[in-house]
Amino acid sequence: MVYHGVSPFNPATGKMEVKKSAGRSYTQVFSDWICDAAAADERLVAITPAMCEGSGLVRFAGAHPSRYFDVGIAEQHGMTVASGMAAGGLKPVFGVYSTFCQRAYDQFVHDVCI
Repeated sequence: MVYHGVSPFNPATGKMEVKKSAGRSYTQVFSDWICDAAAADERLVAITPAMCEGSGLVRFAGAHPSRYFDVGIAEQHGMTVASGMAAGGLKPVFGVYSTFCQRAYDQFVHDVCI
C-alpha cells in the first residue's frame, strides 16, 4: 500500500517527503460533517465503494456501524442502493471520488432516473 498514492519523493534517495498541511483537508471536513449530521438525524446513512479511509468514513463506520455500507468496488451499485434508500425515507450520503463518478453517473442516468 506504500505506493498506492505516491507523494513527492527525493529521486536521489527514493524517500518520500512528508507533506505538511496548513489546515484541515476536505476529507477531515467531510468526516466531521457526516458524523455531526448522523448524530442529529438517525435516518442518515453512509455508502462508499471500498473507500472508507480515503473518503473519511472511518470514524462514521465506528460510531454508526449499522448505518455504514461499503459496496466494494461497485460505484454503480452504490448509486442504486443510495437511490433505493432515499426512496425508502433514509438520507443516504454516497462518498465517492470524482475519478470514479462516471460509473455512478451512468447508473443514475440509465436506471435511477428511469
